[in-house]
Amino acid sequence: MSPQRLSATELLDSADLLAALLADVVAGGASLGFLAPLTHGEAASWWRSLAPAVTEGRLAVWAELDGDRCLGTVSLAFTDKPNGRHRAEVAKLMVHPAARGRGLARTLLTRLEDAALDAGVSLLVLDTETDSPAESLYHAAGWTRAGEIPDYATDPAGTPRPTTLFYKRLGARDPARTPQYRSAARYA
Repeated sequence: MSPQRLSATELLDSADLLAALLADVVAGGASLGFLAPLTHGEAASWWRSLAPAVTEGRLAVWAELDGDRCLGTVSLAFTDKPNGRHRAEVAKLMVHPAARGRGLARTLLTRLEDAALDAGVSLLVLDTETDSPAESLYHAAGWTRAGEIPDYATDPAGTPRPTTLFYKRLGARDPARTPQYRSAARYA
């Protein structure tokens, strides 16, 4: 597995593949900010809307593309606040149901963490639905649970669900990990 960071052009070119993944994952019950049913057109439009943020360096998107489908993706959102440039938010970690259990989610997280370090980020944050399978992934990957907010977001069916907040401090690069990606300038 070798997830690649997508340029804005590559994001636009891959929008249909990313949309198929997003629609499938939402249909499977994942709480990613969308309600079911999520149409392919709505999902593709949402992905395309991210291209300006990628161009401006406010968002980085990685994808594992395999021919005519996207097996997984994750995004890193940088803050534009002067007092928060040391932190970034992990967003939209998704793995296609057919690709689960092969370590792709962990690979995507590792790629993102390496790029965050390269960009000078020392603190990552994320949120996920409480009691979702993602919680065990984050625990195993060294993330710290910060707390829980009741009824923070609805699941795809519209039912309010609690959300768990996580953070991870990034220290000096582990010499045993060799990043596959070297970040360019974080900001334009």
